[in-house]
Amino acid sequence: MSAQSDLLHMFNGIPFSTKSSTALLRSLNNFQAREDDLLLVSYPKSGTHWLAEILRQLYSSKAPHKVSITSPIEFGEVSTLEEMKSINAKRIIPTHLGYDMIPTDFKDRKCKAIYIIRNPKDTAVSLFHYYKDNPNLPTIDSWHVFFDIFLHGQAVCGSWFDHLLGWEQHRNEMSIFILYYEAMKKDLPKSVRKISSFLGINVNDNEISEICKKTSFTEMKTNVEKENSDPNNTVCALTTNKRLIFRKGTVGEWKNYFSPKQNRQFDDLCKTMLESSYLAKNILYEN
Repeated sequence: MSAQSDLLHMFNGIPFSTKSSTALLRSLNNFQAREDDLLLVSYPKSGTHWLAEILRQLYSSKAPHKVSITSPIEFGEVSTLEEMKSINAKRIIPTHLGYDMIPTDFKDRKCKAIYIIRNPKDTAVSLFHYYKDNPNLPTIDSWHVFFDIFLHGQAVCGSWFDHLLGWEQHRNEMSIFILYYEAMKKDLPKSVRKISSFLGINVNDNEISEICKKTSFTEMKTNVEKENSDPNNTVCALTTNKRLIFRKGTVGEWKNYFSPKQNRQFDDLCKTMLESSYLAKNILYEN
């Protein structure tokens, strides 16, 4: 990893890819939000692209709703923030930022946000594979090496635990809807119905069924693998290789990677960090 350390840089004590310029990160608090902006918040590899497509389908099912899903607000240069001002449609803005780094205008305007949570063990495994084949991140071939990186909050975007706890601490300061990745996998129609209710979009059972069909993990993975790299795929600014975006999407794959010792280490950390967390109590680690 040290040989490729120039692929990451530190800002506010958090590792960022060089795809996030220091100038942009410094300029975030100057960003002007709109009251109808919707933030799509997640720690990396928690289902961002899946949820983004569900939101796209929800809005497109109800004309004349027009939405634009932007690139993550922390990716790019200062000019990227300027370009976002010219978007005429409702903006859905993904981000992996912790709550403290979110532009203050989103908070002042009480913008809506959806925060999707995936269990940290599967998140770690998925992020490990994302690192392995992504030229924009340091090459880490060993799961054992990456496990320690993740455990100590040294992966891109920092600590999963700090991310969750930061958003939980401030969840009543914005209009935030909490969504669990595992619950989506278990009952997608129920999740879509809850999302539509939060957003005030009226959809019937047939429309929900169609949205679920179009946004099933298998369907989305199959569709993107038929395509070439798409420069308009803006939700993930760290890669244009869509095979890295949709890999398996399963619940409980961590059991194929975590050694008994690693599992004990991780559980001990969870007990210490998440003991008082309301959100963590609803996380599922198995099917």
